Amino acid sequence: MADPSSVSVVVPAFNEEQAIGALVQALAAGGSWHEIIVVDDGSSDATAARAGDAGATVVRHPYNKGNGAAVKTGIRRATGEFVLIVDGDGQHQAADAARIVSRLGEYDLVIGARSTGTQATRARRIGNAALNRLAGYLTGRTVPDLTSGFRGARRSQLREFLHLLPNGFSTPTTTTLAFIKAGYSVCFEPVEAAQRVGHSKIRLARDGVKFLLIVMKIVTLYSPFRVFLPISLASFAVGAGYAAWTIATQSHVTNSSVLLIMLAVIVFLVGLVSEQIAALRFEGRE
Repeated sequence: MADPSSVSVVVPAFNEEQAIGALVQALAAGGSWHEIIVVDDGSSDATAARAGDAGATVVRHPYNKGNGAAVKTGIRRATGEFVLIVDGDGQHQAADAARIVSRLGEYDLVIGARSTGTQATRARRIGNAALNRLAGYLTGRTVPDLTSGFRGARRSQLREFLHLLPNGFSTPTTTTLAFIKAGYSVCFEPVEAAQRVGHSKIRLARDGVKFLLIVMKIVTLYSPFRVFLPISLASFAVGAGYAAWTIATQSHVTNSSVLLIMLAVIVFLVGLVSEQIAALRFEGRE
């Protein structure tokens, strides 16, 4: 179990002046943290001033870089053994923060998994459910909440994947998949998310495809056969089936069948090489 005094709390925030002060005060009252770092990601309002007045250490970006960039800045500036990441919009509860930290040490990454009913809109819930199912298939385990930004981990292990983290809103997705595929112990701790203060910065139509691409990118980095093998098998099945049909009905094999079977072989071999490259990624890891 991690002691709160060894935990650096990192809060990425962009134009969250309405919520950030109360959030920092609630966190400070909820545990004797090593430090509370608010990364003001180029806000145009009084986010930095409110966070500083509430007692947080404030790090400012000169312009808006993205949620992921703010998280990376916070991890780099943190000095505690563990890091707890909390969204700056007021939806996460200080009592849940203590619960997440209590599981650190037993698990390498502890994620605050929001119940379905507390997630924003119906469209967002459907989108998150689809991403959770896809991530579950690609990683081989149940993923109840892929996109929750409420999570804690050992700082050294987070820094191990820092180069993979995007500057946008896919940091939770990336860290979850990276930790699972790296063989670390990941726990999903149920939490109740409150209604966020202000308006969400994520747009489903704009960011949904980005999340999907991030999922595919991380899994192809760590377990490429999960992507390449189904494509190869599908191509081979269609090619072989079409060849059998043309032999039975036309007494010859078409070029289309040959091309599909060749595609299946090529994709399989590319997946095999990618799997070996992915294995090399873990050589020399501590």
